[in-house]
Amino acid sequence: MSEVIYDNKGQLQQIESGLLDGEQIIAVYDAVGVGTGFIGLTNRRVIIQDKSFVGKRVALTSIPYSKVSSVSVVSNKSWAGQFFSTGTIALTVGTHTYEVEFRGSEKTHHVHNVILHYAS
Repeated sequence: MSEVIYDNKGQLQQIESGLLDGEQIIAVYDAVGVGTGFIGLTNRRVIIQDKSFVGKRVALTSIPYSKVSSVSVVSNKSWAGQFFSTGTIALTVGTHTYEVEFRGSEKTHHVHNVILHYAS
């Protein structure tokens, strides 16, 4: 098994504490922007921490790959065609779209490729 990629040890530990039998973590990336705390990828599901609830409540949402209907990389380009230092994943599940923004386009593309691999 390859080593888990993560930005924050505390976020990794949160994902580890809720693993199912036989489930393995692939990566846990810190998110930027309002609402989202992090995204975790396992060999079974996507886990998104959402901090946007009223009263400082936090949701940890598990999305089985089989429920993902589309995944998109949304990124800004400057007028010269260069990507900025952040990128966003848009993950559609049923009628809801989750958006998670990352520092660095490498993380964005890695998340996209892992989800696409397991969802197809």
